[in-house]
Amino acid sequence: MKVLQFPLAKITIAFVSGILIAFYIKPAPVFLFGLLAVSLLFFCTSYYLQKNILKNTSCFGLSTYLLSFVIGAATLIVHTDSYQKTNYTQDRSVFEKPQLLSLVIREKLKGSNTNDRYIAIVNQIGTKNYSGKILLNIRKDSVYHTLETGTLLRIKGVLYKNKLPNNPNQFDYGEYLSKKQIYAQLYTDTDQIDISADLIKDIWYYASKLRTTIIHNLEKNNFHKKELSVAIALVLGQKQDISPDIIQDYQYAGAIHILSVSGLHVGFLLLFLTFILSPIPNTKRGAVLKLIIILLCLAAFALIAGLAPSVVRSVTMFSFVAIGYQLRRSVNIYHTLLVSILLILLFQPSFLFDVGFQLSYIALFFIIWLQPLLASIWNPKNKSLQYIWGILTVSFAAQIGTMPLSIYYFHQFPGLFFITNLVVIPLLSLIMILGVLVMVLAAFDLVPIFMSKPLEWSIYYLNKIVNSIASFEQFIIRDIPLNSYLLLSSYLLIITAIVWFKKPTFHKLALVLMSVITIQLTYMQTQWNIQNQQEWVIFNLKRNTMITERHGTKVILFANDSIRKNSKNNSVLKSYLTANFSALTSKENIHNTAFYNENRILILDSLGTYPKDIHPTVILLTQSPKINLDRMLKELQPKIVVADASNYKTIQKYWKESCEKQKIPFHAIGEKGFFKLN
Repeated sequence: MKVLQFPLAKITIAFVSGILIAFYIKPAPVFLFGLLAVSLLFFCTSYYLQKNILKNTSCFGLSTYLLSFVIGAATLIVHTDSYQKTNYTQDRSVFEKPQLLSLVIREKLKGSNTNDRYIAIVNQIGTKNYSGKILLNIRKDSVYHTLETGTLLRIKGVLYKNKLPNNPNQFDYGEYLSKKQIYAQLYTDTDQIDISADLIKDIWYYASKLRTTIIHNLEKNNFHKKELSVAIALVLGQKQDISPDIIQDYQYAGAIHILSVSGLHVGFLLLFLTFILSPIPNTKRGAVLKLIIILLCLAAFALIAGLAPSVVRSVTMFSFVAIGYQLRRSVNIYHTLLVSILLILLFQPSFLFDVGFQLSYIALFFIIWLQPLLASIWNPKNKSLQYIWGILTVSFAAQIGTMPLSIYYFHQFPGLFFITNLVVIPLLSLIMILGVLVMVLAAFDLVPIFMSKPLEWSIYYLNKIVNSIASFEQFIIRDIPLNSYLLLSSYLLIITAIVWFKKPTFHKLALVLMSVITIQLTYMQTQWNIQNQQEWVIFNLKRNTMITERHGTKVILFANDSIRKNSKNNSVLKSYLTANFSALTSKENIHNTAFYNENRILILDSLGTYPKDIHPTVILLTQSPKINLDRMLKELQPKIVVADASNYKTIQKYWKESCEKQKIPFHAIGEKGFFKLN
């Protein structure tokens, strides 16, 4: 691969590797900055030797890559809020009892059925100044009004650290928040909030105000709500108001990427700006003027769109493309890609762990690298066929590149993605041109009906088309298991195969065959590991009891009638089965006793009856049984007591006290998450 021969590519790989190592190892800042000083000294020394004494030595190259690696690690530490002395996570006492918090609203997120959610900045806790972001959850009621960005709040409540997943192999929302520098959540009611009349009017406030003005003016002009929510997502990158049904349709049709502003959208915007500015003469001053206007417009667009990772990435990259084009310099697209990665991660290293960021860059790289190869397979002479073939090759290149990663994260694959892109991309170009014009005019309360109605109709038909494609559910491959080892071996096979197709040689073919063997061995190793695993799991389900016993890939489900009948639609169970490459072999009722390896388990339901002669290792309490737990513990003397999420929380407090008296561990599943016996 020629791209790996670029020095900039090696520097970028070293820089990204430094970020990854620092994220997973978490080195002490003192050690890391000491290493930075040593590597900088090594770099300066090798540069001096290379220039004045030793010629053609590899020391300078090694020192450059080492310095890039350490800078990457140091960048992550510097930009990680939890390392800052003023961050609220540095004081454990703020999590122990109710505190009076002073907060500023930064961003409104998509709400849940019961709560409106915001990202808020911490100013003070008690009388002390702190910094950091939290997730603020405000319970909905009839008098509640949406809080705007910049609103100052005073709330008395308890900060809760991000929790571990409630169930095995479930999406780790706590880790997801931590990667976004959010380490705690606050739950409150509207009557507990003191809202200040003053507003913090920073750049975030004005960007949010502009978005709100645009939306309000479009609503005032009778723009249909469903189509408006999609228009705001396509043009401004705000997806908070899109209904779950529409999002599901776009996922099933393989078009979810168009709801996040990405390179496709920014590319249309750049072409549109270039067309609008074409009357400016192509003199030296004219080129500089056009470049300044384009860069300012792209930066304003990124800010209005909330500086999401996909927006920042796309705007940064196309800014370099615009610079090269306006200054009449040839732009190496690989260099543009690498520079944009370096710049973004230098200021926001946490973007590296954003799924959208990863998928966007991988898709873009494969479009640049693989699409010309696919396009060379057929060269139609008809212009319409050329256009269709171009869209298909771009779609296939992006899908081949992102397929392993999207399966790894989402465990499904939309089989009709190529049909979706054939229809959506031409329509999207029209929507983006109309959308940008309408949004700009809406900011000044000038929304001509001859422009807004075609935009609304275009989005209406876009939704209809996507819904029609998504309705062919038989083409959606779901619950595909894939772990990190299979992910890496899949990319190894894809890359070696493309390298061989580009310029076939015997050695490259040998690498492809070795990649095939590698993926086979990886799969066999995965299966062998799973076949040698056994576990008994109590899941965290509100007001329900669900237990599984797994031996290798065979799983037995113990639950009530409703859960057993709807097991195929149980998302918690599906995630568990998919992650463990397993399948249900039988479904059974829950009995009062269970045996697993050498563990004897007593399961008490609402009746609370149990045999006196049993000596269980584990007591599982379900359905809030009315028992004298103190007396039962003295009689049975278990090693641990487990209470699942079907019990009342008030009763669990008394059970916990009883266990503490007799020094028996107590595991409340509703509080600590699932319970597992290996």
